Amino acid sequence: MKILLVPSGFKESLGAQQVANCMKKGILNVLPHADIVSVPLVDGGEGFTEAMVKWTNGSLHDVVVTGPINQKVAASIGFLGHSTERTAVIEMAAAAGLKLVPRAQRNPVKTTSFGVGELIKAALDMGAERILLGCGDSGINDGGIGMAEALGVRFFDKNLLRIDAKKGAAVLKKISSIDISARDERLGNIPIDVACNWHNVLCGSNGVARVFGPQKGATERQIFELESGLEHYAALIKEAVGCCVRKMPGGGASGGLGAGLHGLIGATLHSRYDVIMKYMDIDEYLQETDLVFTAEGSIDFQTPRGKIPAEVASKAKAYGKPVIAIAGTIGKGASINYHHGIDVFTSILQSPSSLEQAMEKTEDWVMECTEASMRTVLVGLELAASVPFPFTNGGKVS
Repeated sequence: MKILLVPSGFKESLGAQQVANCMKKGILNVLPHADIVSVPLVDGGEGFTEAMVKWTNGSLHDVVVTGPINQKVAASIGFLGHSTERTAVIEMAAAAGLKLVPRAQRNPVKTTSFGVGELIKAALDMGAERILLGCGDSGINDGGIGMAEALGVRFFDKNLLRIDAKKGAAVLKKISSIDISARDERLGNIPIDVACNWHNVLCGSNGVARVFGPQKGATERQIFELESGLEHYAALIKEAVGCCVRKMPGGGASGGLGAGLHGLIGATLHSRYDVIMKYMDIDEYLQETDLVFTAEGSIDFQTPRGKIPAEVASKAKAYGKPVIAIAGTIGKGASINYHHGIDVFTSILQSPSSLEQAMEKTEDWVMECTEASMRTVLVGLELAASVPFPFTNGGKVS
């Protein structure tokens, strides 16, 4: 049997490669001679830089930048191999990811994207001729004002006093004007392509604060504060540069960082999956496989909105391949995924446990869940070979 593993990572726990390794072990416990191909994918979040560098035979360079709670954090800038231009690759999660915010300090009203701007500036200093920036797994909701300030954009209140954008979303409503005249002039000379979730918008009923604020620690009152601040911010960007970011696709990516990247420094937003597939095309593997496993930290109603399991399943269905999704948790509205190419989804959780306990056991549970899923597949194949179920033709799987 040929089996293709195309997992994403489990946020704050396992990277995509680690998940693939665990899944492979589970399958080999059942089928020691299975032909397994692992193609771990990243969605622009944690692991994006390392994965892109690995796929292209590039290089990594260590830097230190400002983290989301204004602490110093170690990060990396990658440069792609096999490229005619010097292309830097950055992941915003390395400077402003949720993983960098201790649970007791999770407050998206205060966290900053300043370090993302520092990463961009460092890439420019290293001679980048193009920048590829991954958005995902963020711990911020400041609309990218911190990032923009690090690159020379200035924000002023109604009294024309300079506002410190490193204070995060808390200052959004205090901003009265935006000045881009002192912005790093190098930004106008190189393209910046952003890989983001195309379905995330800045404002409105499906705005980023409402959809993702709770997982970053926002209370209902803070969600309202964030929504109000981002509405005001969108109006300011339109006034400053004539760009409408309020509901633009991808504008809500990473706590509104997408809107700031596009509106204030001229970056171009792209569907993250389209960007990734330029460097890792899985079609050749899908054509030759018998079964596809994918994985994500959570499967829910948002999965079809640009998450890797649904994107993989959609491609797999074009070749008529069955898809099993392994998840950390099964969330609200998960059944919608049956209509988007995922045939089976299952959770790794084996018993009631705290988040901390679950994260400690994630590796073992991913392996064991994959093994159990594989054993179920084999039982189904045995039954299909002997009993003419409604979904079979004469005992053969249709």
